[in-house]
Amino acid sequence: MSLAEKISLWLAQLRASGRAVVIARLTVAAAGGLALLVSAVQPWEQLDLIPLVAIPMLLATVVLPDSPAGLLFIVAVAGGWLMRAPGEVSWSLALVAISLLVVHLATAFAAQVPSYALVHRQALRRWLLPGAIALLIIPVVAVAAALIQGADVAGSLLVTVAALVLATATIWFAAGQRLVRD
Repeated sequence: MSLAEKISLWLAQLRASGRAVVIARLTVAAAGGLALLVSAVQPWEQLDLIPLVAIPMLLATVVLPDSPAGLLFIVAVAGGWLMRAPGEVSWSLALVAISLLVVHLATAFAAQVPSYALVHRQALRRWLLPGAIALLIIPVVAVAAALIQGADVAGSLLVTVAALVLATATIWFAAGQRLVRD
């Protein structure tokens, strides 16, 4: 298959795409762009390699959501924060975390269906509750971490780990998952 035939096939699949698939991919692009923008405007200097890796990975994630490019994008952005960012919790950190969560959820949804699939609204309902819970948990955890950060509370690591396990279990069961397979 020549390059022209591949492009023609891709454009035909794009024209046949359902609204939910296009919205999911646009959501990946918008949330990933927001995460990159917020990271770029921070006062601390980010590694020059981060945008060089993250931007192509974001574009690859939009085009091929079932590839490992989404994971590499999230690792690149989060790694940039872990390497150079200050240790305190801020609103920009919470915004980047929410953006990366939206990238993750929208990529997971888009990776489940082919680009030419038509998705009904009932399929989106399964993603609504876990996504809403996850979006609400991030600011709560950020505020709680900001309050505990300078308190020198004994066992604060244990409390943080317990809160993350509880949040993960809440999202897991809200998504309708079970511990035992049938």
